[in-house]
Amino acid sequence: MQSDPEREARYAARMARKKALIDSRIAAANTEQGLLLVNTGNGKGKSTAAFGLLARALGHGMKAAVVQFVKGRSDTGEEAFFKRHPDVTWHVMGEGFTWETQNRERDIAAAEQGWAIAKTHLNDPSIGVLVLDELNIVLKYKYLDLDTVLDDLTDRPPMQHVIVTGRGALPELVAIADTVTEMQPVKHAFEAGVQAMPGVEW
Repeated sequence: MQSDPEREARYAARMARKKALIDSRIAAANTEQGLLLVNTGNGKGKSTAAFGLLARALGHGMKAAVVQFVKGRSDTGEEAFFKRHPDVTWHVMGEGFTWETQNRERDIAAAEQGWAIAKTHLNDPSIGVLVLDELNIVLKYKYLDLDTVLDDLTDRPPMQHVIVTGRGALPELVAIADTVTEMQPVKHAFEAGVQAMPGVEW
């Protein structure tokens, strides 16, 4: 393809303007702090994104912990992988999805046990990243006291990052979060009768 000098010049000018804008925004972002991130929405990938961030943090030498609410299976690929890492502590605290247990009292008891463990990590400044998988579901169904959870999240060590996942993030949690991502479904293999596949869904 032949070069068009006028088009190349317009492109270079546009990229120069974009670089100046981005550079100025980067220069203005001079605060260092632990972040509260929320992955929510009905689309696939909320937990997967959290575990991707977990891998990134481990690459930077951080210690990490994972507390899984609601989910009860312990044969997932992510657990098998991350449990091998010496800087990750992993807790599966659920008994299965709510439509499987069909017992609210048991679900509440499991959530409370999970939060007791989560609090030990929220009080530990050596934990750089804490993943609270499916906590949004627990809060949505009021298995835990919302104010208590919000206070505990707010009072964590100043440089600790926390990632909360699950559908239906409550507005109160969104309000105190630093970064919120809502994942929306466009197409999913399950709708076409494809079963959950290992390595993709679990």
